[in-house]
Amino acid sequence: MSISRSVGLSLATAIMLGGTALSMAHAAPFMIVGNDEKVLWDDAGKTVLKPAGKDSVLIVDLANPEKPKIVATLPLDNSVIGPPVNVDIDPTGSVALVSDSVDVAKDEAKGGDALKINLDNKIYVIDLKAKPAKLAATITGGKQPSGLSFSPDGKMALVANRGDNSISVLSVNGTDVKVTDTIAMGDSVAHVTFAPDGKHAYAVKFTTHKLSVLDIANGKVTYNKLDLAAGLWPYNVAVTPNGQLAMTADNGNAGASDGSVDTVSVFDLTLNPPRAIDRVVVGDGPEGFAISPKGNLAAAAILRGSNAAKDAFFRKKNGSVAVLRIDDKKVSKTQDIEVGGLPEAVVFTPDGKYILVGNYLDQDFSILKVNGTKVKDTGKRFKVPGHPASARMSH
Repeated sequence: MSISRSVGLSLATAIMLGGTALSMAHAAPFMIVGNDEKVLWDDAGKTVLKPAGKDSVLIVDLANPEKPKIVATLPLDNSVIGPPVNVDIDPTGSVALVSDSVDVAKDEAKGGDALKINLDNKIYVIDLKAKPAKLAATITGGKQPSGLSFSPDGKMALVANRGDNSISVLSVNGTDVKVTDTIAMGDSVAHVTFAPDGKHAYAVKFTTHKLSVLDIANGKVTYNKLDLAAGLWPYNVAVTPNGQLAMTADNGNAGASDGSVDTVSVFDLTLNPPRAIDRVVVGDGPEGFAISPKGNLAAAAILRGSNAAKDAFFRKKNGSVAVLRIDDKKVSKTQDIEVGGLPEAVVFTPDGKYILVGNYLDQDFSILKVNGTKVKDTGKRFKVPGHPASARMSH
């Protein structure tokens, strides 16, 4: 999400984690959710800032996807400013990462109780095997760390740093996580993800509307300046399980709705060089984006002006989810399902049978059921103790 999506900070106090006991071994899958209690919008669509200190990260048991259960609540900072993929769980289900892109602090220049947004540089490492789950480490990444992903083997993670145009390379050995390299990207990057074979990664350049290709070999990440034209303001990127396609959610207006339709760009990764082969119109302001583990569907959260001024011509009370069907290399929109206010994160359960959509303004998740390539709203909502700005699913 954006309030104009670029904005540093330093946390002065250590964060102590609490919560109920969590055993990742007993019942997968798990979802990690980042709540942001610092940013809201008024009736004029203007950003309203609140003091820091009330954010949280949740670990949610989805053994029964229609009855999610919170099994850990961690008092950890999180932000809606950035793509809703600043959290992830490693393939073993034992470690999670959270990047904290911005913080809200007192604006001393304005005095009194005036608040401002500062860029942060913190990445939190959560030990999911501990009982209760706990903060294992806090590491320093680049400026405004945002969308991140673990590698398929779980030994590496990449973090897109929007504030200093770079990608941090992390080595992962259990909860021993270290920054081993920083890749200069030349432009602001919002999110980065891996190919299923781990030999490439793909990063979205938000401000210059590109998808960048990274090569990975022997633990080394290299950017060879291969940039592919995406749609306007690409925010998230995902790759199909067979590794043939990459797709970007092209927000269209720097992180906000504007009443115009926007797209999902489709890239054929089997071509040499890879290139965009289609742009699928999905609606006004795609934000979160995910591809089913089955590879037959994708889903994009559509903002539809749900946090815009109440008199804006394009404002709708609720956002929606655009459902995309994937037939080999042909991608087509098949459904548009209304969800809640300001939908951010979209996740599929590992079996592909459910989609959960985080509704930031409603403080809940819509639970959608998948039957083949058809998706239906169950009508059930999962309430969370905060505003869900981001979410990812365990593998």
